[in-house]
Amino acid sequence: MATQTYANHRQYSRPFHFVLMPILFLTLIGSIVNLSKSWDDHERLYSAALITVLCASMLFLAVMARLFALKAQDRAIRAEENLRHLAITGKLLDPRLGTKQIVALRFAPDAEFAALARRAADEAMAPDAIKKAVQSWRADTYRV
Repeated sequence: MATQTYANHRQYSRPFHFVLMPILFLTLIGSIVNLSKSWDDHERLYSAALITVLCASMLFLAVMARLFALKAQDRAIRAEENLRHLAITGKLLDPRLGTKQIVALRFAPDAEFAALARRAADEAMAPDAIKKAVQSWRADTYRV
């Protein structure tokens, strides 16, 4: 694997992003086409509508499962970075920092972490700006 940097830190799950999601999306489109063709055929309308609802539900379920996993991981990262800040400075992270800012701070090495966390809180930096401010990138390859 290449060294992680700001330019390549975003991760994609090939099975999820490039297999499952396109299949679900195309299946939903096909079910909508089937529903539109079945609109005047009352014998097929119920099953076509049911298939469309099920396809939409499966797509929604896949997206929500991904979001729930990311939300749980954000909570874990928040706790880890709070502990790291406590170990480095003896104080918890500034409560003005939001979860997305703290998640962005995880890329800062220990030497830059406390100063960047203070700057992020004082200047209300956006997560992307925090990542760009990191001088020596600390890779995170565990993100889901």
